[in-house]
Amino acid sequence: MMRWQDGLHLTATTLISRPLRSLLTLLGVAIGIAAVALLTAIGEGLRVYVLDNFAQFGTRIIAVHPGKTQTGGIGGILSSVRPLSLSDADALGRLAHVEAVVPIIQGSGDIQYGVMSRNSDIIGGGHQLAEAWRFRLALGQFLPPARDGRSPPYAVLGHKLRQELFGEVSPLGEAIRVGGIRFRVIGVIEEKGQLLGFDLDDIAYIPVDWAQSLFNRDGLMEINVMFNAGIGSQALSERIRQLLIERHGREDFSLTTQDDMLASLDRILGTLTIAVAALGGISLLVGAVGILTIMTTTVGERTAEIGLLRAIGATPRQVLGLFLAEAALLSLAGGVLGLLLMALLLAVVHLSLPGLPLQLAPGFLLLALLLSALIGLFAGIAPARRAARLHPVDALRSE
Repeated sequence: MMRWQDGLHLTATTLISRPLRSLLTLLGVAIGIAAVALLTAIGEGLRVYVLDNFAQFGTRIIAVHPGKTQTGGIGGILSSVRPLSLSDADALGRLAHVEAVVPIIQGSGDIQYGVMSRNSDIIGGGHQLAEAWRFRLALGQFLPPARDGRSPPYAVLGHKLRQELFGEVSPLGEAIRVGGIRFRVIGVIEEKGQLLGFDLDDIAYIPVDWAQSLFNRDGLMEINVMFNAGIGSQALSERIRQLLIERHGREDFSLTTQDDMLASLDRILGTLTIAVAALGGISLLVGAVGILTIMTTTVGERTAEIGLLRAIGATPRQVLGLFLAEAALLSLAGGVLGLLLMALLLAVVHLSLPGLPLQLAPGFLLLALLLSALIGLFAGIAPARRAARLHPVDALRSE
């Protein structure tokens, strides 16, 4: 009987005796493992980055949008939709457990200061916007509440917009024109960066009632409701739904909780990560084909050796195990080389694109090694079975 230690030594010796062939074969697996690991790290990094960026606005937020998807045919399409109003926002602010309500209108226009001009996004919001969205101010204060039913013509600038118009000079108290209307700057938001290609620092914030006049809108684009921990999002959503139905006469609005949005984003980005990893997995198929080819060739070259092993007492199962172990060891070595190659690629990507988020789970390293071993096993099954079925006498005659 052949001991497993002898079998392992024989397998390792066989691989080392043909170093160039073994290296070229395991290189196919290594490239596949490195590609899957790198693409998965990028995909997972993007998923975590996007979720973290959305979560920075808080998770206890419910967004109310005008209009509701209709499924009742042409009648639903032709039905009028009552817009969301500032009085709706005021009514929502009186609900129990509601901490802040932010009516929102968004658009774009020219922001002018002296001879400087820049086309930027403009958000008309309520005075609680900074609190609800967890914005911190680098200078000054945020928009104050309305006085006597009308907000003062004040503006708050994003970090980038401030630099483009004022440089390092303090803009507080300076007059600017937003869409041709004169506003006084009273604050600057701390640098926030970008979110899904939207530059959060290149925005001018003005009172929502002034935005209605600027963009000639009667209704709001959205109302954000921030609530405390004393109630769940589903329970408050139901209260908001009932209140707005009472005010509008029917459900002509849509509600989206931050939890639902984050869960949907997580599913979408998780699926994207899997799809990207599967794309990189095509490289693994190339590596598997390489192992299948080399093992088939090896069986043909070592027919006499197989006959000798059988003649001295090796069973077909032991011969099968030897060739499967050789394929698995070859693939496992490719997996280790692939992880080393992945580490090198990650370092290069990080140095060349420092802003690209990368996230590699430690458990994935073990999974990658296991995957590489399984590839070797599956690719080596057919050649190994062929070797195990050789008759000892016929195999010895082939020499």
